Amino acid sequence: MSKVHVKSGDTVAVISGKDRGARGKVMAVSPSEGKVIVEKVNVVKKHVKPRKMGEQGGIIEAEAALYASKVQLVCPKCGRPTRVGHVIENGKKMRACKHSDCLAHFE
Repeated sequence: MSKVHVKSGDTVAVISGKDRGARGKVMAVSPSEGKVIVEKVNVVKKHVKPRKMGEQGGIIEAEAALYASKVQLVCPKCGRPTRVGHVIENGKKMRACKHSDCLAHFE
């Protein structure tokens, strides 16, 4: 089991690949694969067969997983992509922005 630096619901920025610069919310995280699914990022066309009688088949667009190392958390205070630091505050471990002029804590 490996850890991933982002959680579901976080806003992230893509730092490499065809969708570089895109921002979106994390919909799902798979720590065992080290991948995340970000809404409106890495959209692929998928051929779907009708399963039930009367159901429509065809080509749909869906978000595909991308490696967690390709995304950086966006700081809610300064709005910039940042590495994730950890700070212990009131006996609770919190994530923090690593930019020297921001240093915001978020959870």
